Amino acid sequence: MRERLLARAREEGFDDVGITGPSGMAGAASRLERFVELGHHGDMDWLRDRADWRGDPARLWPEVRSIIMLATSYAPPVDPLQSLSRHERGAVSVYAARRDYHDVVKGRLKQLGQSLLADARQVGTPAEIKVFVDTAPVMEKPLAAKAGLGWQGKHTNLVSRRHGSWTFLGAIFTTLDLPKDAPSGDHCGTCNRCLDICPTGAFPAPYQLDATRCIAYLTVEHQGQIPEQFRAAIGNRVFGCDDCLAVCPWNRFARDSRDVRLAMRQELHLAPLADLLALDDPAFRKRFAGTPVKRLGRARFLRNVLVAAGNAGDQGLLQQVRSLLADESPLVRGMAVWALSRIGDATLFRSESQPRLAAEPDAGVRAEWEAGQKRLA
Repeated sequence: MRERLLARAREEGFDDVGITGPSGMAGAASRLERFVELGHHGDMDWLRDRADWRGDPARLWPEVRSIIMLATSYAPPVDPLQSLSRHERGAVSVYAARRDYHDVVKGRLKQLGQSLLADARQVGTPAEIKVFVDTAPVMEKPLAAKAGLGWQGKHTNLVSRRHGSWTFLGAIFTTLDLPKDAPSGDHCGTCNRCLDICPTGAFPAPYQLDATRCIAYLTVEHQGQIPEQFRAAIGNRVFGCDDCLAVCPWNRFARDSRDVRLAMRQELHLAPLADLLALDDPAFRKRFAGTPVKRLGRARFLRNVLVAAGNAGDQGLLQQVRSLLADESPLVRGMAVWALSRIGDATLFRSESQPRLAAEPDAGVRAEWEAGQKRLA
């Protein structure tokens, strides 16, 4: 049954598969507890909620006996670091510049799970399954490491000797007691490239992440305005960040996904900022339909695009940015004020603008105006 499972996993398009059990997660649970205690989870309250379930898969489903972890490569066809010099364009993380992996991977997991149940019925063994793709209190990376798919590198992401840092993970929980794989061990050695390249210093130490300083968190998970201290470092990144993943030496073995549904779309990865600033809500939804970006919503996405516009300092974007001062979202209005101060639109910050800004209903927008006034003084 195990051998048939492994063969079918590859037929379904998975690039790696390993099997582990629900026990032995105490180390991962304690790291998560410390992460939350330090406040490094930021707005991600879902990491705090039901943390006991994350640290013990049997709390999530007491009947589970085996956990099948599956990996799909999403290695990009180009080096994403090259995109960071294209200041007039918005860089979208390579995992999101394609169809939403949740939809693709979950469909595969269900197909594979049904095959497993069919095999179990043939030998007269009743069985049940549950499938998860990053949408339940499951610690996929520690489980994948325990199942031998790789190890959690110094950047805390999974690293594979076959696929580098570029893998989507999925899990099948089952009541079947299948033979388990051994962990692969840590192979980071003395390499610190992922730590050294982080533009915001999001790693307090190797194997530790402060998400509140991470560009991926700030542009995707964070609900409010991006703290000013990190805006310049964000550069032209409008959704996510690939830096710590892209420099991993193990990526030299990685290959792009074999599934055409997960092909990277260049028009999403590096679109002109002028095009992105022009998006109203229907246009945003249409452009990013079926991708992870859509879940962010237009307001937070435009917040990110305005940070990139401010960093670009392009006078050609001036009128578009000014038009967003009247946007219905205070997130957009506030970041438009900041972007204008970076582009150098001094007229907005003269004293005659005071009555207009004084009437602004959002205190955050007023604070951005006052900071911009000081910046251009």
